[in-house]
Amino acid sequence: MKTVNVYTDGACRGNPGRGGWGAILEYKGKRREMSGGERETTNNRMELTAVIEALSALKEPCEVNLYSDSKYVIDGLSKGWAKSWKKNGWKKSDKSPALNPELWEKLLMLADYHKLNYNWIKGHDGHPENERCDTLATTQADKFV
Repeated sequence: MKTVNVYTDGACRGNPGRGGWGAILEYKGKRREMSGGERETTNNRMELTAVIEALSALKEPCEVNLYSDSKYVIDGLSKGWAKSWKKNGWKKSDKSPALNPELWEKLLMLADYHKLNYNWIKGHDGHPENERCDTLATTQADKFV
């Protein structure tokens, strides 16, 4: 099984507002950058979309070292929150609705397809790949005026 490093970030100008996402995939010294955006979205939706798009780009099951500055994404997956929300009809433990169920559904399918290793990194702290993903994301968000 191939091992791929995936770095992701989402950004939003206003929340909700203009948003963008960025991702970097690294495999055996090769690097691919991806990005996109939406006119009206939220930061969490962009964080989720970055991971979904990056994992969707992999053509076969891989071991993925996922790096994100989003506690929402990392904790939602690594602590099993998203699986619990799904099992409970997309309700959180306090019975309030879980947000972004359609994105979590896609992400859970991808997480089952790949073997994910979760790594939270502090955002805007000088991590080169995180900073580059932030630039990719904000550049996309800024395209919407």
